[in-house]
Amino acid sequence: MYRFFIDKNQINTSDKTAVITGSDRNHIKNVLRMKEGEEVSLMVPGDDNEYRCSVSGYTDDTVELKLLFIKESNVELPCEVVLYQALPKADKMELIITKSVELGVSRIVPVASSRSIVKLEGDRQDKKIARWNTISETAAKQSKRAVIPKVSSVMTVEEALKDCNGFDHKMIPYELADHDSMSETRKFIESIRPGSRVAVFIGPEGGFEDEEVSLAVDAGFVPITLGHRILRTETAPLVVLSWIMYNMEI
Repeated sequence: MYRFFIDKNQINTSDKTAVITGSDRNHIKNVLRMKEGEEVSLMVPGDDNEYRCSVSGYTDDTVELKLLFIKESNVELPCEVVLYQALPKADKMELIITKSVELGVSRIVPVASSRSIVKLEGDRQDKKIARWNTISETAAKQSKRAVIPKVSSVMTVEEALKDCNGFDHKMIPYELADHDSMSETRKFIESIRPGSRVAVFIGPEGGFEDEEVSLAVDAGFVPITLGHRILRTETAPLVVLSWIMYNMEI
């Protein structure tokens, strides 16, 4: 079943109606060619309910829907996880965003670290951020998320460390961490509780500079190991997010 995100004012639970506008209206009518009576799933960002509706007709600007029933979604992780991802090369960020959204991340912050080859400024950054947010929305629809994780503007390492001030758990996978301390990493992941705010700091190709790791540790980050193998920058966040999901979803 197809899922679409709408604003709160697009659904009226009293008279059991809803409307879809914009590009989604065009997609439903002209691409999916949905007929009257076919069902869709609607989500209002920040609302835990899923609104199951059926198509009742079309106008020039909207898809008109009938609200069939409301279902508790229960698809979100019980903790807030923010991924601070150092800018990778090529289109790796698109893969990271897609898979991170599928795994339950709450927000993604691109970080310009010392070893980040990609530099984003001005109009180029604005276009990239807009595209990345579109990718996040698409992934949220596909994985039937209740929210659309936001991709923030690019931050420096220092800005990112300030951004996560006050988080309950902060971790930074580090290739020079003790590879034999996996048990400590496991304990750290298992210490995360529902309602926690979690920051995950991932380096670029080549990893973080030693000074950046020191800054992170001073800001309360715990260096963790991801095992005996060196993982690519696009693999590391997916491993950590998978561990968190496994630990939190019961």
